[in-house]
Formats: sequence, C-alpha cells, structure tokens
Amino acid sequence: MNIAAAMNIKFAGVFLLAAALLMPAFSYAADTSTDTTGQYIDDATITAKLKASFAYDKWVQGRDISVRTDHSVVDLTGTVGSTKEFDRATALATKFEGVKAVHNNLKINTN
Repeated sequence: MNIAAAMNIKFAGVFLLAAALLMPAFSYAADTSTDTTGQYIDDATITAKLKASFAYDKWVQGRDISVRTDHSVVDLTGTVGSTKEFDRATALATKFEGVKAVHNNLKINTN
C-alpha cells in the first residue's frame, strides 16, 4: 500500500469518527420540542402532588390510576370501580394550580 492510500484511509477514519461524535450534538440542537427544565419540574410536581392526593382520597385510594403530565396537561389512565370514582379523579386533578387541562382516559370496571 502506498503512502497516499494509507493517508486517504486514515483521513476517512478520522472523518467518520468526528461525524459519529458530533452527530448527537447536532440532533440535540435540532430538537426544539423538549421541555425546559422549569417545565419539566412543574410537570413532575403536578404528577407527584396528584398521585399523593389519590393515595389519601377515600374514593380513589388504591385504584389503578396512572398519572402523566406534559406541558401542564394531565393524562389519567387506568381502571376505577364507578362513575363517582371517575368523576372524583377528574375533580382532584383539576384543582391543582398550573393544570391547564385533564384528559380522563380512565375505564370503569363494575365487576
């Protein structure tokens, strides 16, 4: 192998390594849909407070309710035993400061 071919292979290897190392930086910079730190903390706080509220409420305590908050919109999923529990979960979620909307996707299991 001559020196020129060896230099081309070495250059190509360095170029590929540099591209691989820089790719995450470029993809991160292009992602404008991520939350700010403040928004993430606000969403996490709403979720934690709501889960605690469910744990102490006599109507929804012990129910299979998952809480997810994104941009101050609360999504409830899982199963409750009655319409009253369904409504109570929505009422608890809407009372927290900062909640913009509640999407109640709970299922009522009357068995």
